[in-house]
Formats: sequence, structure tokens, C-alpha cells
Amino acid sequence: MRFYWLRRVEHPRYSGGYDDEHKWGLPGIHCPLCQAIWSTAGLAFPSVDLSHVPEQEKYSARLEEDYSEFERLREQVRPLAPSGVQLQPGIKFGPLVGAARGEFGPLCLQISWMLLIRPEPLARLTIEGLQGLKGCRTEMRFRGKNPPALLELELLPRGRLHPDCLPADRLPPCTKCGRFGVKRPDEPILDTATLPSHLDLFRMEDLVTMIIATERFVEAVRRLGYEQDILFRELPLR
Repeated sequence: MRFYWLRRVEHPRYSGGYDDEHKWGLPGIHCPLCQAIWSTAGLAFPSVDLSHVPEQEKYSARLEEDYSEFERLREQVRPLAPSGVQLQPGIKFGPLVGAARGEFGPLCLQISWMLLIRPEPLARLTIEGLQGLKGCRTEMRFRGKNPPALLELELLPRGRLHPDCLPADRLPPCTKCGRFGVKRPDEPILDTATLPSHLDLFRMEDLVTMIIATERFVEAVRRLGYEQDILFRELPLR
């Protein structure tokens, strides 16, 4: 099986654009152990509804200095999140909100870690037998009549980079906050033993801004003519 990294095109065919904000999220943190002040970028679960969780304002804060309070907020939403995922500081929940404009194609990768899709292409790709395609409604505002229907694909973090493409002197993840302070390598290599066999689209567990697709997904997208604004870069395996 071949695996591909989804990349944005420099000059997209479609003019569609949007403001990338989700309704809720965990705050960033100041870790009392490693002293890093950080929050993740790119990890979102748009299907998770926090509308009935108390203290709504706490899930729109940018930073929580009290780490024990962050832990309390995290555990409060853990039962609502997908099983087994690490709830990192800054993770987003709920539908995508904000202003949108322009014309959208079948698939939209305006931001490299967020993939939007129209309902009909999602249905066609599902009929093709692809696994792991979960479309979640958005609440973006368009000007004018007959706005397009757009869904955000909820992508699970699965699979890791092979150690051969990472710095030899890298530090292990922080045992308190889990921060993995390694930049994305110029030449990523995927660790074959960690890649999922039941998903055709997912994001890397250790670098969640990287969306990865199987060759089944790439072949279906190309056959159906949905690849206009997306580049597929095959990655080596080891």
C-alpha cells in the first residue's frame, strides 16, 4: 500500500476561502514541568458537541495558566471525544464557524491540516468503499443566496513518523503535557508498523498538521475528478 501527503496547490482553481474558527476548544497551557507555553495547531473534532457542558466560556479561552484547571476541563470533555485520542492543549471541538466567500470545489484544502468536502463528493467516495470519511456540518456564513453546503472531514490521529527522519538528539515527549517538540522534517518517512489498516484518510499522530491518504483514496479522487486543488506527495515507508 502506498501513502500520500495532501498538500495545497500554489494557485487553486477555485476561489473559495473561509475563516478557520471552531465553536469550542481546550485552552493552551503553561506546562509546570517542561515550562513550555503551547497549544496544538491542526487537531479538531468537529463532531464533538460541548453545548451542554458547563462553563462554556472556559472552552473559548486562549491560555490557562493553572495546569490543574486545564486537566479538569480536559477530563470534563473526554467522554465526548473519540476513544483513545490524546486531548492536547488547543484542540478544537464543534462546527467550523465564521465567514466564507467565493466558489468551492469538491474538496478544499485552504489550510494544510483541514479538509473540507461537498456532500455529493463525500457520498461518491463512500460508495467507492473508502474508510474513515466522516463529514461534519459547518456553520459558516455566506453572503448572497443559495450558499454551498460544506462539510469538514473529521480525521483521526493515527500513524507516526519513522525515527530515521527525526533528529537523533530529540528529546522525548514531556511526561506531563505530552509536548513533542520536533519540527516537521523536510523529507518525512512514515513508520509502516504504526499506520492504520482500516482508514483511507487520517492525520499523523505526532505531527497532526499532516493529512495522509492511502493510494485507494488518491486513485478514487483522481478517477472522479476531485483533485483540482490538492497535490498528492507519495511518502517513503520504513
